[in-house]
This record gives sequence, structure tokens and C-alpha cells, in this order.
Amino acid sequence: MNREGETIVCFCEDIAEEEIVKAIGEGYTTPKEIKQHLRVGMGECQGRGCIPQIMRLISQKTGKPRELILPPSVRPPIVPVPIGLLGKIVKRSKREK
Repeated sequence: MNREGETIVCFCEDIAEEEIVKAIGEGYTTPKEIKQHLRVGMGECQGRGCIPQIMRLISQKTGKPRELILPPSVRPPIVPVPIGLLGKIVKRSKREK
């Protein structure tokens, strides 16, 4: 996709500032709503790079004070699981069939 001249806010999902501003204009005025609408913050960095910028844009475009704009909730795994363990589970379930 040609993104020349655009400011990319979410590099993981390739979302430009213009798309976020448009979503705010359509009534998506919380980071959670914008995340659900555009998938920002759902890439590899899990929003560490883009959510603060999105919160700034919401504040600028709506006039809402920045400190009143809360980031979306984070749902990391309860316990990290080594990828090798998942492979063992898949192999075992195939043998059981």
C-alpha cells in the first residue's frame, strides 16, 4: 500500500493518523472504541507505540483533557507458555485420536 505523505500511527496494523481522525469524527472517541473499529494496538507491540498517540489525537479532536482519556484494558496471558509446550500438547492430542 502506498503511504507516501501519510503519518503512520500504528505501524503493526498500518493505520494512518488520517484514519484515526476520521474514526474520531464518526463518533469513536475512546481508545477502546478506536481499537475495536480499526484494530490499532492489536499488533506485535500491543499498543505500546500507538495508544499514547491515539489518546493525544482524541484529546486534540474532542477537547477532552488528556488525563481523562483512559487506555484500553490489556489482556496478556495469565502465565506465559513456552511455545515448545504447545507443540507437545498438539502431538499428544493427535496420538489420542
